[in-house]
Amino acid sequence: MSTDRTVSTDRTVSTVHTVFGPLAPWLVRRGPALPHEHLVLDLGRPQDRHAVLDAGPDTTAVTRELASLREEFGLSLVVELTCRGMGRDPAALARISRASGVPVVAATGWYHEAFHPPEVASGDVEELTGILVREIEDGIGPTGIRPGVVGEAGTSGERPTEPERRALLAAAAAARATGLSVVTHARLGRGGQAQLDLLTGAGLPPHRVCLGHQDLLDDTAAHRRLAAAGAYVAFDTVGKEHYRPDADRLRLLLALLDAGHADRILLSCDVSRRAYLQAAGGHGYGHLLRDFLPRARAAGVDEDLVDLMTRRNVLRFLTGSECDEER
Repeated sequence: MSTDRTVSTDRTVSTVHTVFGPLAPWLVRRGPALPHEHLVLDLGRPQDRHAVLDAGPDTTAVTRELASLREEFGLSLVVELTCRGMGRDPAALARISRASGVPVVAATGWYHEAFHPPEVASGDVEELTGILVREIEDGIGPTGIRPGVVGEAGTSGERPTEPERRALLAAAAAARATGLSVVTHARLGRGGQAQLDLLTGAGLPPHRVCLGHQDLLDDTAAHRRLAAAGAYVAFDTVGKEHYRPDADRLRLLLALLDAGHADRILLSCDVSRRAYLQAAGGHGYGHLLRDFLPRARAAGVDEDLVDLMTRRNVLRFLTGSECDEER
């Protein structure tokens, strides 16, 4: 691997890179974005065969949901975080994006250790960084589709395992070299501080890090610390009531807003299996927009804050901007 492809340069980007190429942030003038979703994935295992969104049978249902949200709410962007080892299918993402009319951002990186492909076990940080940089610069396999974000880079506990540590360090190095940002998977919300420490210790600025699934952690002090450090705090499992009631999520969200950290909040639903689709009787991708945000508004969250959390923050995170340019 040549050195010039892995040098950490702290590059920034001026556009959001979708499956159909660059999208200028100023073109996303209205309508919310969903920063942590899955449109196609396969996490099925013998103990859980249903963690699947199939590129064939489920594509129509996913496309219809996104098209409906575009019509009803002006859905402007979906960040699709199915990465290496998770059943990623960039060609299917392109089909869904084209048919729904909603721009989609694809991802690269590695999930937590249980789903690592063999390359992680055998590769050092430099080798793993090279894999990610090549995908970001040259495209994913023969599709040529370039990722626009690194993630969801996963850990499975309070501290990353050794393979998870290498994967996170590679994510940080690739992000620095290419200007992309990093989204993490913190299982049940645990381990966010360790993830942030590792990524920033590798030179990645905190505003280029989004710590995933923090709405599953009932710890307002932890949320404040992460946001105060400059990282994005994702409340991205909205609607997954079997993990935590939305009433708890709203309470945690209001506490973070009251602490003055509205500019570090991202909101999404993390649809990650067929049962969550509306066509299967689930809450669907629109639960945040149809159900949760009206409850937030009733609790006193105004429209400017809603737009900040659901659109402007997403664009700032993806481009690495440190300021709200529309203010």
